[in-house]
Amino acid sequence: QVQLVESGGGLVQAGGSLRLSCAASGRTFSIYAMGWFRQAPGKERDFVATITWSGGSTNYADSVKGRFTISRDSAKNPVWLQMNSLKPEDTALYYCNAYTWSGADHWGQGTQVTVSS
Repeated sequence: QVQLVESGGGLVQAGGSLRLSCAASGRTFSIYAMGWFRQAPGKERDFVATITWSGGSTNYADSVKGRFTISRDSAKNPVWLQMNSLKPEDTALYYCNAYTWSGADHWGQGTQVTVSS
């Protein structure tokens, strides 16, 4: 099993920045990639960004390209999501995800991000 713990959410004004972190523990050797998803009230959970465990490859949703950066120091845990130029529509519960080589998904409990206009 892989356990994930997120931190760094909060309330920020539009145009501001936040940095989320996700620490993985347990069978981390089984992880292929880690990423962030978000879910706004009444909506489905959407993909935000992902990074391979080696840190060599990243991918972003079009809605956050140029504003969000996912990163990982391969020598350390956690995975970071730097969020700049935040908009009210970025308000959501942000979930950390770990995807393993065997095709399993693991999820954190989520951290709330609220952007006021």
